[in-house]
Amino acid sequence: MNVFFEESGDFKVGTVLSQAGEAYQVELASGKRSKVKAKDVLIQFANPEPEALMSAAKAIAAEVDLDFLWEVAGQEEFGFAELGAEYFGHAPLPSEAAGLVLALHAAPIYFHKKGRGRYKAAPEQTLKAALAGIEKKKQQAIIQAGYVEELKAGKLPASMQSIVQQLLFKPDKNTIEYKALEAAASDMQTTAPRLMLNTGGLASPKELHMARFLFEHFPRGAGFPQVEVPKAPADLPLADVAAFSIDDVTTTEIDDAFSVVKLDDGTVRVGIHIAAPGLGIRPDDAIDKIARARMSTVYMPGDKITMLPDEVVNAFTLAEGNDCPALSLYAVLNPQDWTVVSTTTRAERVPVKSNLRHNDLDDLVNEETLNSGEGEYPHKDELGFLWQWALQLEAGRMKKREAFGLKPEQANRVDFNFYVEDDVVSIVRRKRGAPLDKIVAELMIFANSTWGKLLHDSGVPGIYRSQGPGAGGWNAKIQVRMVTHAAPHQGLGVDQYAWSTSPLRRYTDLVNQWQILACAANGVTAPLVAPFKHRDATLFAIVSSFDAAYAAYNDFQQNMERYWCLRWLGQEQAKQVDAVVLKDEIVRLVEIPLVVRLTGMPSAPRGAQVKLDIVRWDEVDLSLEARLLEVAAVAPDASLELEEEEEGDTGEAALAEVVEAEGVVAAVTTEDGVEVPANAGTA
Repeated sequence: MNVFFEESGDFKVGTVLSQAGEAYQVELASGKRSKVKAKDVLIQFANPEPEALMSAAKAIAAEVDLDFLWEVAGQEEFGFAELGAEYFGHAPLPSEAAGLVLALHAAPIYFHKKGRGRYKAAPEQTLKAALAGIEKKKQQAIIQAGYVEELKAGKLPASMQSIVQQLLFKPDKNTIEYKALEAAASDMQTTAPRLMLNTGGLASPKELHMARFLFEHFPRGAGFPQVEVPKAPADLPLADVAAFSIDDVTTTEIDDAFSVVKLDDGTVRVGIHIAAPGLGIRPDDAIDKIARARMSTVYMPGDKITMLPDEVVNAFTLAEGNDCPALSLYAVLNPQDWTVVSTTTRAERVPVKSNLRHNDLDDLVNEETLNSGEGEYPHKDELGFLWQWALQLEAGRMKKREAFGLKPEQANRVDFNFYVEDDVVSIVRRKRGAPLDKIVAELMIFANSTWGKLLHDSGVPGIYRSQGPGAGGWNAKIQVRMVTHAAPHQGLGVDQYAWSTSPLRRYTDLVNQWQILACAANGVTAPLVAPFKHRDATLFAIVSSFDAAYAAYNDFQQNMERYWCLRWLGQEQAKQVDAVVLKDEIVRLVEIPLVVRLTGMPSAPRGAQVKLDIVRWDEVDLSLEARLLEVAAVAPDASLELEEEEEGDTGEAALAEVVEAEGVVAAVTTEDGVEVPANAGTA
């Protein structure tokens, strides 16, 4: 005797070898023996042979008219043998009965299984909905296949043109557009972004990198809504100074300016004048909400996304020829010993006489001309005085660093400015620590430290940058955190450091400006009227949000700088280039700040010059493949190319934090964990 039975949801046939109670010992065609319960046996038959029956049953199942079968079945539960008699018009043969079982089992949308060999026809509405769904999937499959062919032919389907970014950065993986994109990319052995570039969905790798960043951080676009430009109070006193700023030629958000006035008693009053949008913008107003959502201006070579609308920036930037609302810090100095006799903070209108630019002055203003007094350039006497004071400020910080147990700073690396025009990039080398940079950096450190102390002494919280031992110990290398109370910044060599000098492009500085204005205007009652109080949850939230946004913006800037470095290689048709060893297998090109890992490179001393053969680069994944040609001796000026800080020292990194924050120098690309700080000042 042979049996047709169900086992684990599958149907099988075999020959019965023996029977013991309610179970059969069955041998399958493969020779395998199986114990089959009687309740699982659907058909017993003598002929034909088991394999022949299964073959015939499959053929019959394939020919069953499911629509007719469903009509015959009615709406009551039935056994397959009962339905077989009606469908075939006679008691079904074993092969016909088995074929019917296979057909019923394979059509769950027509027939719902109720038990071993028992089924019930699906309700009419349920069946119609299921059939419609199947038809829809068939049509979608046809459409999807068409999309795949279009993509493979280099054409972007019309339905994808408006959702390119969504498909790449936050896709709904159930859509036929996404499935088609993935299928086409797989067939072509490429990636979805490269396929989008190939089909014109994205115009260039630059657009890809920009789109990815904007999609994540500016999902509603980088533009601004219409806003009413705030005004500073009309009764601000006019300062008796002729201030000047020092910035890169591309800078439009001019936050800081300086003035120097000799007093009758032989002392000198130095003014550090900071743009004061805090005099017009108020916490929780419309513009504040915009600034708080962005947290900072986003910089990249050739472009930027400002924190504030242009019309607001223009109303408060320290543009030459205007009397600009400003928060001024005046330091009265004794030039005999460079002691600070007194400091005063006040809000006022500051006449800005000049906006000096690095590009015009770098060749004229250097250590030699400043020390000798040679040359002619704007504000020569003031710059000469500020240079001498900057040297004194630096020396004082170095003593404080030593008191903290750190070595002096090593400002001995070359930085790079990026300029992009019509997609042509210029990358200009610039030595860190140039006099104009040092003047700005040292006076900004002085202002941020002095105002940080003012906040602390007034009992008003602020947002500070702190660096030093903490609970459990900090990683000694470039470990900086933001806190809302005064704390030392050991890397800079100051007792406190509150970012306050870039309120047009950094939200923390705008917050601190509100707090400082409260201190300057209200004295001992400042804690009562300052916008933010101690343990203010909003202030903590601002710190957290700023940290996250600033880190993301910095990563994006570094990626874009790397992109433009790769573009420079193609633009200059660079085949063989010089590089300098940073550490282990990591080198940096000499002419541009492109850092590369050369896996398997022979050991070479730090600072060694090497020559590379550029094999290929990829502007999509920002990779570079190069081959080592030769290793030369350590370059004579290698000290200018490298950070000399040792493990545990934070000097270069700390100063980099200042010059980056104040827009003094350009950024340096980083890769593979190499500590190379970026700049937020190149527009």
